[in-house]
Amino acid sequence: MTDQLTFRSYQEQAAATDKSPQDDLLANTVPLLGLAGEVGSLLTEYKKFLRDGSKYRPFQDQLAEEIGDVLWYLATIARKSGLDLGDIAHENLAKLQERWPQEHTSAPWFYDESFASSEQLPREIRVVFSEITANGRTMLQMVTPAGSLGDPLTDNAHADDGYRFHDVFHLTNAVMLGWSPVSRKLIGCKRKSAPRVDEVEDGARAAVTEEAISALIFGVARDYSFFDGVETVDFELLRTIKTMTRPFEVRSRTYRDWEHAILAGYRVWRQMVEHRGGVFVGDAFAKTVVYEPSVVASSES
Repeated sequence: MTDQLTFRSYQEQAAATDKSPQDDLLANTVPLLGLAGEVGSLLTEYKKFLRDGSKYRPFQDQLAEEIGDVLWYLATIARKSGLDLGDIAHENLAKLQERWPQEHTSAPWFYDESFASSEQLPREIRVVFSEITANGRTMLQMVTPAGSLGDPLTDNAHADDGYRFHDVFHLTNAVMLGWSPVSRKLIGCKRKSAPRVDEVEDGARAAVTEEAISALIFGVARDYSFFDGVETVDFELLRTIKTMTRPFEVRSRTYRDWEHAILAGYRVWRQMVEHRGGVFVGDAFAKTVVYEPSVVASSES
């Protein structure tokens, strides 16, 4: 054993001590069961420490031994699966860096920077969300100083769940991610001067994907009090979103970027629902979205 021991060399040396069955059926079964057993032993050491505190003097030594046994089984499972423990470690660190980046990217933030201002998402935007009643139905209308955005919306649901305010999420994506094909259509800033970009990045497939992401997150958010008091988003949800957006320019955004956008959007959405309307205020330079109350949050027509 040397100071230069790497995961790769450890895996190679650990292989020489592997006495488990080598046939296909049991190749990984025995080490997987062994891993479960060693994790149990690791928990037992913590149980002793919690029970006895500093009186349990072997804790550090026993902890190190149990972690070493866990590492041996992980190395064995990786090797028998044709994987390199060193590569796994590097890939894991890359994933962690994307999830919790330690430094900001130097890449341009705005995907539409090179386009005319008429084809850029607004860098600053204010949208009034107002409830209206029409034909006995409660609907949501969005208005900017330039006029109405889209048609009045309902929840499209049997129960009142506030989804009629979901354009808050699209506007948040536009402000905090620099990406929202739905907002581009509503605002009228699709990049038509570049037909390929307009077709792929601002077209129907991209917009459907964004709507699907909105509905997916909403379904998860319902189980977490719509992220009220929540500071993190489940990693599997973020991974699914990254998979869904892989064909589009927003693929360059990190897990953390998406997490910030989701939590910020839901902070505004919750206030919109509580007050049955209000003003969405977005600043793309600062990457912030906030809620402001409106003088008249609802009206009848």
